Amino acid sequence: NNGQSRTTLLGKILRIDINSTEDGNQYAIPDDNPFAGATDGSRGEIFAYGLRNPWRFSFDSENGRIWTADVGQDAIEEIDIIEKGKNYGWAIMEGENCFKPANGCDTTGLTLPVFQYTHADGQSVTGGYVYRGEKVPSLKGKYIFADFLSGRIWALTYAEGQPASVEQLPKTELSISSFGVDARNELYFTAFDGRIYRFKE
Repeated sequence: NNGQSRTTLLGKILRIDINSTEDGNQYAIPDDNPFAGATDGSRGEIFAYGLRNPWRFSFDSENGRIWTADVGQDAIEEIDIIEKGKNYGWAIMEGENCFKPANGCDTTGLTLPVFQYTHADGQSVTGGYVYRGEKVPSLKGKYIFADFLSGRIWALTYAEGQPASVEQLPKTELSISSFGVDARNELYFTAFDGRIYRFKE
């Protein structure tokens, strides 16, 4: 239940000021954090909460949007767009499904994922990046992510207020653990075979 407790840092996205110190810490709390100065025990470091196990988050270099992949528990892997102060549901919900309780959960104030997939397609999501490079025009503006266990890679198309859609890229047999971008915003990923792979058309 850490995700729903604002008195702990577990299950959260945190935001701190590393250029200042405060209250004996080697960082400070930004004044505009959602719970900065809270008197109910909420930690000021918290930017967003209700997450289970975020595995990689990234900023879209064009608009600053924060994309996060959140690894599921029993059945669902999810992709979230993180916004200040929002509650992403765990452990009340797993993706769009009730989790605790299994039925009839109260979804008031909870933010649903942009996209989810079941464990029929993979069991451990690895977050990536919105592609802003030039070498692969077909991926331009799409969020690229993968599944560690199935080796699948997807390209997600998203527009505010519309349902997200995904296309599966050529399937790999790799355990994809992380993505990265270079100075030109070209996209790479790494796997447990010790290699770095790049995307090309």
